Amino acid sequence: MLEWCQDSNEHLPDQRRGEFMRIYDERNVSMMMDLYEMTMANGYYLLENQDTHVAFDVFYRRNPDSAGFAIFTGLEQIVEYLEGLHFDPEDIDYLRSLGQFDESFLSYLADFCFSGDLYAFPEGTIMYPNEPVITVVAPLVEAQLIETELLTQINHQSLIATKARRIVRSAEGRPVSDFGARRAHNNDAAIYGARAAYIGGVAATATVSSGQHFGIPVSGTMAHSWVMFYKNELESFRKFASIYPDNCILLVDTYDVLHQGLPNAIQVFTEMRDRGIASKNYGIRIDSGDLAYLTARSRKMLDEAGFTDAKIIISNSLDEYTIRSILDQGGQVDAFGVGERLITSRSEPVFGAVYKLCAVEEDGQMIPRIKLSETPEKITNPGLKDVYRIYDADGHAVADLITRQGEELDLSSRYDFVDPIKPWKRRAFENCTAKKLQVKIIEAGKRTSQLPSAKEIASYVDRQLREEIWDTEQRFENPHIHYLDMSPAYYEMKMDMLETNR
Repeated sequence: MLEWCQDSNEHLPDQRRGEFMRIYDERNVSMMMDLYEMTMANGYYLLENQDTHVAFDVFYRRNPDSAGFAIFTGLEQIVEYLEGLHFDPEDIDYLRSLGQFDESFLSYLADFCFSGDLYAFPEGTIMYPNEPVITVVAPLVEAQLIETELLTQINHQSLIATKARRIVRSAEGRPVSDFGARRAHNNDAAIYGARAAYIGGVAATATVSSGQHFGIPVSGTMAHSWVMFYKNELESFRKFASIYPDNCILLVDTYDVLHQGLPNAIQVFTEMRDRGIASKNYGIRIDSGDLAYLTARSRKMLDEAGFTDAKIIISNSLDEYTIRSILDQGGQVDAFGVGERLITSRSEPVFGAVYKLCAVEEDGQMIPRIKLSETPEKITNPGLKDVYRIYDADGHAVADLITRQGEELDLSSRYDFVDPIKPWKRRAFENCTAKKLQVKIIEAGKRTSQLPSAKEIASYVDRQLREEIWDTEQRFENPHIHYLDMSPAYYEMKMDMLETNR
């Protein structure tokens, strides 16, 4: 953890961190949808049996930045949304004004609530393309109306969490703080982006509301305006040190790092030492210039002055590539503040999760549905299904496996499976174990258990990447592709559907 942060967990009430912060108590986002969701819902209401259940899968097709994995994030906000889903009188009035919806449907919306089931990976699970990270099983109209909000939460937070992990990995153990709020696309992007970045591995955020709501450690000291306000830089440093002796990080690049800012900082540190002030946390931050060169020179000057424990923190348009370059060039850095390229995932700002129908209730049975396409990658995996993570004898995740829902999976002996990319090859798991990934989060509209805090989710992410996920999947260039296999029964069912619908 960054020592130059304030850990906001200690200021929260005793209940689960973050749970008390329910954003939908103060604003209703039920109208956060595409119009086609409402037009289809109106049609289904008028034409179909309202008790008919359907199933939709949420999945994505490609990892951002050509990475080897992504991090599933945003589940807590989805649960809060579904629990609070309703339409206010002004919402009904607006829909009526569009002139597209039957009055009986609008009356139905006035008493609307979500009564379905939600199955999902635990938040923070390492995920891969084309596997259902969420499955919604609900009455037809309910399942249709929630599409956009589910995708909004997953696409944004999963993108930022995944980007954050790449940046943290490039820092090679040095702490990273999120500095991105002012460059985020709006307030929600800043607040939930900070949550996602923390889950992805950053140590702290500069966004105070995220610290308050989610128990994330907060960090920050001064801006250039503090230095510019005073008549000279030395005076500004002295005043700051007098107020914050135990968190004395001085911004030294307002005028000239090596010839003015750093010498002034060294003078202030010397004065503090001479007065017997042993700062718990002190150092400099550099926000511009040749950061590899400036940090190396600064480290040398600080050490020669006897301040070997003074920290050097850098910011300024950093990402995983610039951080790696700075360190490769001999940059001497203790911590990083990363802003716009993290909070916007500038290198790849679209995640691409989709919401696709996979089953429809007929005569009490959930019958699979499949979407075909001229683009093979867009053919969906039909039906209700189970997803397992397969582990070798050393506990490494070697593959994920899709089976038909409820299908028995026995790995006590050799288990033959199908590689859907190369189905002609004989494949088998031996000496392996399995863990089912989807769990029921909401049943009949109510959550089944307490959700973990952001801190607990971040620890879960870290444990998976340290203990389960191959290092070859975590490299930046040409990562190993995680296998998504199918049981023979599931593969045969999909092939039969393709043949039937051909």
